[in-house]
Amino acid sequence: MRPLFLMLCIGMFFNTVSAQNTKLLKVSENSKYLETVDNEPFFWLGGTAWEMIHRLTKEEIDLYMEDRHSKGFTVIQTVVLAELDGLNTPNAYGHKPLVNNDPTKINENYFELVDYVIDKADELGMYIALLPTWGDKFNLKWGEGPIIFNGENAERFGEIVAQRYLDKNNLIWVLGGDRMPEDEMQREVIEGMAKGIQSKDTRHLITYHPAAPFLATDSVNEPWLDFDMFQSGHDRDLKEYEFVFRSREVKPLRPVIEAEPRYENSLEKFWEDGEHDWMDDSDVRTTAYWTMLAGAAGYTYGCHDILQMYTLDKEPVNKVRTGWKEALHLSGSKHMLYMKQLFTSFPWQKMENNQRLILSDNEEDQGYILASMGQDKDFILAYSPWGRAVQLDLSELGNREVKAYWFNPRSGEKLVIGNYKTTEQPTFTPWSSGRGSDFVLVILAVDSKITF
Repeated sequence: MRPLFLMLCIGMFFNTVSAQNTKLLKVSENSKYLETVDNEPFFWLGGTAWEMIHRLTKEEIDLYMEDRHSKGFTVIQTVVLAELDGLNTPNAYGHKPLVNNDPTKINENYFELVDYVIDKADELGMYIALLPTWGDKFNLKWGEGPIIFNGENAERFGEIVAQRYLDKNNLIWVLGGDRMPEDEMQREVIEGMAKGIQSKDTRHLITYHPAAPFLATDSVNEPWLDFDMFQSGHDRDLKEYEFVFRSREVKPLRPVIEAEPRYENSLEKFWEDGEHDWMDDSDVRTTAYWTMLAGAAGYTYGCHDILQMYTLDKEPVNKVRTGWKEALHLSGSKHMLYMKQLFTSFPWQKMENNQRLILSDNEEDQGYILASMGQDKDFILAYSPWGRAVQLDLSELGNREVKAYWFNPRSGEKLVIGNYKTTEQPTFTPWSSGRGSDFVLVILAVDSKITF
């Protein structure tokens, strides 16, 4: 009787897994990108919803996730033990995550909402990049805290959450939480949590969300780290592509994701005194295209109103000014759909950054132009953040005829420029220029099988 019962249990487990709408993810063979277990390229278009589990009702979670799904997002980044007093301020249903703030004793009522989030994402074909905890729970550099973790209970907490979500395909583990380890105790917490997760779960990828302006591998280059992450942060002076280039130099080679960039509708450098500009959709597009054309495996969109799920009855963090429901409609998030549609029209996972293609002057400021070419040398994508003219060396595409297009990142539309020989070195000039007038120049071999 017991063998029959065991077979039925195993069958129920695999039926549950097979019924899911998502597939497990893995690192590609060349260690540069992510893909599904059946070798389909996975385009990480993420959204930061850090306070979603802590502050929203199920109906509000549905609203947020369905909106992001409609805009082509594939990953939602959120956290169990949230930053904004996530231990002591209950969620929307009056539940706290832990019993007496003990990481070894979870509150089942709170975790039922975590379950709901993961299942809702799977229903939509999306993935949850789940932080077990925000970093202030082991490194109180700023924030609410309190510090509750040590190496031992972090390992146990990792075991608990890993066991709970073992059979969910659409999960990616993210450690860290906007912190870099600064002493041995903090490293013990990180290593303990990683050890606890992997003792129960070897199905899901694990990464690390660092503080700005760092790569995860600046401090956490460990065997359990499946792919690199960086936080360029909310600063126009930083060049997102440099993080990607730097990650490519780290051994062993890993895919790299931009996990927290300039946020739309947020103050730039809000941590500094004085007056600062509000960042906008132009910042979003620049960081996204710079990141992807540098060779990243994905990009995460952010908005400060949304990360904290701000409403007027909440204390605004970092001077946010718009409620999260209205902020869903900010144009930058819609433009991410156009960005994803462009790249996935091409074998984007097979393109390589090649700045030698650019023959024109290319000052390395906010208008810096990035160019990438396909491995089969049948297309070039060049992004001009300020609409500056760009002269390209087409000879690297071989002896063939090409067709040139302008792609408008603000509308998703394309305009045919004309046909050229690769022996030519034409200069392409967009019809507008200046901040916010960004364009993608698309060069496609006329004999290419790519449909653009």
